[in-house]
Amino acid sequence: MTFLLRVTVEEADYSEAVEKTLRDYKKKANIPGFRPGMVPIGVVNRMYRKGVVAEETFRIASEEGSKYLENEKIDNIGELIPSEKQGDFDFDNNKDHEFVFEYGVAPEVKIEFDPKKDKLNRYILQITKEMHDSARKNFIRKHGRLVDVEQVEGEEALTVSLDNGKMQVEEAFVGLISRNDEERQLFIGRKVGDSMQVDMNELYKDPSQRASTLNIKPGELAEINPLFELTIKRIRRFTDPELDAEFFKTAFPAGDVTDEKGFDTFIDAQIALELSRETEYLFALELRDMLLAKADLVLPEPFIRRWLTLVNKERFSQEEIDRDFPAFAKMMQWNIIKKHYATTFDLTVSERETLEEAKAITRMQFAQYGMTSVPDEMVDNYAHSMTENRDEMKKVLEQLYERKVIEAIAPMIGITEHSIDIEAFGKLVDEYQQQNA
Repeated sequence: MTFLLRVTVEEADYSEAVEKTLRDYKKKANIPGFRPGMVPIGVVNRMYRKGVVAEETFRIASEEGSKYLENEKIDNIGELIPSEKQGDFDFDNNKDHEFVFEYGVAPEVKIEFDPKKDKLNRYILQITKEMHDSARKNFIRKHGRLVDVEQVEGEEALTVSLDNGKMQVEEAFVGLISRNDEERQLFIGRKVGDSMQVDMNELYKDPSQRASTLNIKPGELAEINPLFELTIKRIRRFTDPELDAEFFKTAFPAGDVTDEKGFDTFIDAQIALELSRETEYLFALELRDMLLAKADLVLPEPFIRRWLTLVNKERFSQEEIDRDFPAFAKMMQWNIIKKHYATTFDLTVSERETLEEAKAITRMQFAQYGMTSVPDEMVDNYAHSMTENRDEMKKVLEQLYERKVIEAIAPMIGITEHSIDIEAFGKLVDEYQQQNA
């Protein structure tokens, strides 16, 4: 459903701002025949007033229209856009100017649940010995320490010097634990004092990391000969701590884990938590599909298409907008449903929840690069940086609100739990993706 909003901007609303803009033009205008800053205001008026009035009145009308929607608590979708019923403007003769906008209103969400009919499966991934042993090893390693060794075996931390004849770096870090077997092969068996030729583009594939190592700006990398002589100055290897009273005291200061049996229980609980993220992802997708079907929301499609065209005319073609519109419409319907239930259940997200979610995302990102034993301090730093980034923060909040909506609705439907191994679950995910491609 769409509505028209008429906003009249009177001369008193815009005259002061227009005069200020024209005075600024007078100071900066570079017009042939006049010295800078000496252009008569009459000339400036003739050349620029009409355009300035048009721009300023539209700005005011747009702002006031948006304030109206907010003050009236209208659940609009998209943004205000100029209506196709807008009449012509006469900025030469009229003092007051009427703008006609169009806005869309979100459809009402009405869903009734019947646990006997509305049913979904919820999967619990089985924890294998391999999963347990790997997670246990990684946790212990986090509390280990680096000790100096003489020879590289595969997962060491190297301190090296670099020299390409024109540039020297006295101390750089090469972490082998985050590299694959092929990348480690160059270093296997090497000792302190050994030298070798390396290609910096291969050794540090991330340009920002490469630039940081060489103490230059990323834009300067192209000017640098990437072939360096690398000399190993120090080799350090993580050693695992003994699982004694001191370890449990350090690793679990709250005192909730004090022996190996409790430690193994803790590890399985952590694995279950991580695996639940995988299974809950599929459950959330299927519940979303159920809600979309039950809500059957009707969107003002012509309005939304026109709005998308206006706001994306510099970035996407009409063909691209038309191609992606079904997916966008589905996302918009889901956002309307999420907003409805977030308001209905009065859902909120705390700063602590936001930070913990950012930490979880950070750990998953490190894990994708094989870095499963990242120190908590590093995770904390990355997570805090994420919460300070507006775009990243928006993504984190969206994930948290979506999860809370799913958790709030789940008890209202029928759920059957199934224990499943990770391979079988992967096939279920593949099937879902193929069906919804």
